[in-house]
Order: sequence, then C-alpha cells, then structure tokens
Amino acid sequence: MTTPKPLRVGMVGYAFMGAAHSHAWRTAPRFFDLPLAPELAAVAGRNPEGVRAAARKYGWDSVETDWRRLMERDDIDLIDICTPGNTHAEIAIAALEAGKHVLCEKPLANSVEEAEKMTAVAEAAAERGVLSMCGFSYRRTPALALAKRMVDDGRLGGLRHVRAQYLQDWLSDADAPLTWRLDKSKSGSGSLGDIGAHSIDAAQWITGLNITGVSALLETFVKERPVGGDFVGLGGHGGTDGPRGPVTVDDAALFTARFEARHDDGADAGSGGSGHGAPAGPIGIFEATRFALGRKNAMRLELNGTKGSIAFDFEDMNSLQFYDSALEPDAGFRKIMVTEPSHPYTANWWPTGHGLGYEHGFTHQVVDLVNAIGAGEQPSPSFADALQVQKVLAAVEASADNSSRWQNV
Repeated sequence: MTTPKPLRVGMVGYAFMGAAHSHAWRTAPRFFDLPLAPELAAVAGRNPEGVRAAARKYGWDSVETDWRRLMERDDIDLIDICTPGNTHAEIAIAALEAGKHVLCEKPLANSVEEAEKMTAVAEAAAERGVLSMCGFSYRRTPALALAKRMVDDGRLGGLRHVRAQYLQDWLSDADAPLTWRLDKSKSGSGSLGDIGAHSIDAAQWITGLNITGVSALLETFVKERPVGGDFVGLGGHGGTDGPRGPVTVDDAALFTARFEARHDDGADAGSGGSGHGAPAGPIGIFEATRFALGRKNAMRLELNGTKGSIAFDFEDMNSLQFYDSALEPDAGFRKIMVTEPSHPYTANWWPTGHGLGYEHGFTHQVVDLVNAIGAGEQPSPSFADALQVQKVLAAVEASADNSSRWQNV
C-alpha cells in the first residue's frame, strides 16, 4: 500500500477553535482513509508562553510567534485560520498568494468588502491548484447532512418554511467580562455573526437556495461590561468592581427572510405565492442569541414542505425528526437515530446507536477538505459560499439600522 503524501498544516490561533481544529487534524487520518496524511507542522500565536503550551498540549511540532513566518516556510502546505474575524482577510490572502491551501473559520470576514477580496484571491489561486474552504462545521453533523440528502431527494417536496434558531446562554451574566467577541472591531458582530452565521449557512446549504432579502431587529441587552479578567472560552464570570467598557455588538438578532425560488423540474410547485405565475421561494425566520437562559447550544433548524417536514436540534445532535404526510398523516414526527452506517460519516465511527459529539463535525470538515485537495477539486463551502453568508449578515445589520425596513441581499 502506498503511503499518502503529507499535508503539512500551519495553524494560526490556538484558543477555543484552535483546540477543536487540532483535535480534528490529529483524529481524521486515524478513522478515515485519506489521500494525504495531515501533519501538525506548526502553530502560531503572539504569546510565546501560550503558544508553546498549546503546541505541547495539542501535538504541534513547532511554534511561531508571527503568523507571517508560516507563509515563508517551505514545510507548510496549508494554513488553518482560527483567529478573530478582523484578521481573516490579511492572513488568508497572504497564505493563498504564498501558494498555501487555506481553511478559514467562519464568518469569512468582518465585512462584505473583505470577503469579496478574499473570494477574488481564492478564485485566482484555485486556477493554480491552491484551494480554500470556510469552516462552517455544522454542515458536517451527520443528522444535518442526512437532512440535506433528504431534501435533495425530494422527500419534503416543495419547500415553504425555514425556521432557524441558535440559542445559547453563556453571556447572560451582565458581569461577565468584556472580550474580543463583544468588540465589533474584532468580531464584526455579536450573536449574529458568531452563531447566526451558522444558521444562515446551514439553511442555504440544506435548501440549496440563497436568501434574497431580510427584515431584521438587533438588540444589545447589556451595554457595558467589566474590562479585563480571565475569561477563556465559553462561560465564566467576572466581578462587579473596576472599570467597564462598551459592548459594541448585538446580544440578539431576529430576522425574517425570503429565499430564492427554484427553477427546476417543478419540484417546488405549490410552494407559495399567489398560485399564479412562477412560484415564490420559501420564507424563513431566524433567531440568534447568547442570552437564552437554559439553552447551551441549541442550534435548531426546521423545514416544512409540501410533502413533509424535518426538524433538528443540536442539543440532541444524533437524531433527526421527520414527518412524511403520505406515510404518517395522523402520527406526527418520528425520530430517526442518525447512527447507521448508511448515514453520512457514521460508518467510520462506532457501532449503530453509539452517538457522536461536537468535535466530530471538525473531524469531518478535515476529511472533506483533505479529500477535495487530494482530488484537486474545490472544497465546500467555498469562499464564494461564505461571501453569500456575509452578504446576508450585512443585509440584516442594514435592515436593523433602518427600522427593520426590508433589505435586499
């Protein structure tokens, strides 16, 4: 058997996402047969002690305290970007121009303008065989991947409704310290971009339809928070003493949406509209907040069609709720345990009924990326796909700034 050629990875950033990505790079080749063998070549971070500790803990071979050094190294094939959004464009463009493949965390950038520049550079690089992908990891949850398959197979018929919620509660303490996620100059937005972007991507990916317009409301419940403090990852509490700084992002985002209509073989006939002329696209409602007490990571998606419905909640991530109007007109939803070998990704893991966890989405992300690079094919979601999400985020903010007036994407 031929030994796969190495794919030497340089990662920028080593906090929450860095830990998840490190685990994925280590784990993917141990459970999946890949055309290239990922190697954890180097991790970069500004804090010398912090980055060395991360390298020891997560298994990276070397460290850099300036991410630019990764671009200069001949022993790096791919750059994995796990930093705040305000740094994505500079790092990704430099990597692509240096001939490195790129995996960039979501959202792609902090503005449509930055995302457009990144997409243009990515498309030019792809012509030279240098590939890139944005890390919307929830696409790799087996139950959501199964939902995508069922929609593509026409099991729901023409789509009418999309309902998406992403509910967390880790910021509900008004005395939790100010962090980069609450600074618009670094994060781009709050709950909207941090978690709402996942819902937007998942909804557009599963339906195969882009959002064309929105009407939105954004709210910041806690206007100021304590400055400083040790606040690592999700959770943690700060004190009430000392100076407080302004929160410059949203705490909650709500918006209604219209999706584009399908123009195919008539699968969406009767999906909406007046019944005359071309059918209208499905309508959607989206909610994202980090203030929903009791909800820890409730990334929820429901689709209603002319033949059936699908519902998913990440807090029960190994199952999918499905209603088939022809088979079960009086029975309501039935539960599908997404642990069978026939389901997406699951054959490479445990016996039937043994569920997966949050970290597996990142492993599957690595698998799909490495397979695409090995085949010389564009991985998905591309930077262009992520740019579409960025346009929706911008339209939501524009609508909210304009008294919720309808905003085209």
